[in-house]
Amino acid sequence: MTTATLDDLSTLPPTERMPVLFIGHGSPMNAIEDNPFRRSWQALGEQLLARPTRPRLILCISAHWLTRGWQLTAMAAPRTIHDFGGFPQALFDQQYPAPGDPDAAQAISVLVRQPGSDAPLGLDRHEWGLDHGAWSVLKPMFPDASIPVIQLGMDYSRPPAEHANVGRQLRALRDRGVLIVGSGNIVHNLRAMRRDVGADQAFDWTIEFDRMTTKHLNQGNLDGLSDFQRNAALAANAHPTWEHYLPLLYAAGAANEDEAPTYFNDVYDMASLSMRSVVWGL
Repeated sequence: MTTATLDDLSTLPPTERMPVLFIGHGSPMNAIEDNPFRRSWQALGEQLLARPTRPRLILCISAHWLTRGWQLTAMAAPRTIHDFGGFPQALFDQQYPAPGDPDAAQAISVLVRQPGSDAPLGLDRHEWGLDHGAWSVLKPMFPDASIPVIQLGMDYSRPPAEHANVGRQLRALRDRGVLIVGSGNIVHNLRAMRRDVGADQAFDWTIEFDRMTTKHLNQGNLDGLSDFQRNAALAANAHPTWEHYLPLLYAAGAANEDEAPTYFNDVYDMASLSMRSVVWGL
């Protein structure tokens, strides 16, 4: 199979380079509560829309869509998925009717290949949509839902370095008007949450893992980020399962070597979540 190039992306002509984001999304309630997290997402969206070139397409990698192989949503009207339980009805009432872009999904599927093979990314035309890892942050950022959104599903069975590899392949899309958004958490342990602590308080392992990850980000050390399980005990506390960490590898992989990360929401939540969020190229 012939490998596609950017010149084949006629559906995505060249633009000013888009930034890359990693958003610590935390609780789904952040989508509707008036709190510092939601306000920061609103301000970031306003900043992105004030640029001379606004995003043409959003490619979101959410912690909440795990697939066999890598897949892209390719439906014209992705549904809003309420993939949670035990929250107020107001959260279930939320809708984010952003359009999809099947043509762009088809083009990206051929440009970005499954790690370790020449196979294109899979296309999901019916099953998924936009889960809360995507819409809970995108709705505050872009409330009019006018920018098309495609989600990228992650193969959880594959090693972290392969997720970073896909992120590197996504880098070229930034020059075609695609805003890449990873949505997860640098530390995410729901079993250990405490509701009686402030944003400056956390478990020692929460703080240590967050600081270690930030050091790798500051150094542009994608290999170090991918090797987050080197300290097995620390990683197991920070991520009993690591689907919330993996979106960071896509965002960091899509950043250029000369782009220094900047941070916001660099606080803890309920002692066992790091809400640290990262921007490159803005």
